[in-house]
Amino acid sequence: MPGRSLPPLTGGSRGHHVARVLRSAIVDGALAPGDRLLETSLANQLGTSNGPVREALRQLETEGLVISAPYRGAVVAGVSQEEIEQVLVPIRLIIERFAFRRALPLLDDADYTQLRKLVVQMRSAADAGDADRLAETDLQFHELVIKRSGQHHCLQLWRVIQPRVGAYFRRDAPGHRERYAVADQHQQLLDALIAGDPDALVAAVEAHIHLHLGPQNGEQANVQNSEETGADAATVEGA
Repeated sequence: MPGRSLPPLTGGSRGHHVARVLRSAIVDGALAPGDRLLETSLANQLGTSNGPVREALRQLETEGLVISAPYRGAVVAGVSQEEIEQVLVPIRLIIERFAFRRALPLLDDADYTQLRKLVVQMRSAADAGDADRLAETDLQFHELVIKRSGQHHCLQLWRVIQPRVGAYFRRDAPGHRERYAVADQHQQLLDALIAGDPDALVAAVEAHIHLHLGPQNGEQANVQNSEETGADAATVEGA
């Protein structure tokens, strides 16, 4: 266990509350990759029993944030910048460039209404400084479009990586220089969907996905990186 203590739970001691606290601690670095997660120690710190902690660890394991290691029990897996850049971003590009293009003629008025609501909810989450809710609405926006594409293989692949994507959404949320950066980015995606130009939409998706932040990478650096890697992504789309 790390030296830094975790805050006691408030408003109940159910497993999802424990998972929320642990998830935030992993994302913001209070719990680092390789840290052991001992049920009794965590329960004592959080002021709860072992049951909710055990439930939370199982949940975080399904999300890819915790792994069970032989002779060590549960340990933090974390999400690294290398994984984001070399694995998650390329996979997202393949899935979302294809799915957003396919979804374009299939989205209806109800879908656009829901997407607008999600952007509003992103702004509300930003006002509240709620990184968890901001990340959740971000994920919901992308999943809605992918689901509406009718490409079940894309949806299956998205749901495999979604917990890891959510982890880096949560990690990066406090690093945006502008409060409403995430909402503004999704408004741009929504505008591209409404405009109905497939090529412009794909360009917007590419730009959006490349706007991930990193411990030493600002938004502009990532835009520049997208220009360098965009040609590779285009090759995949044309295959």
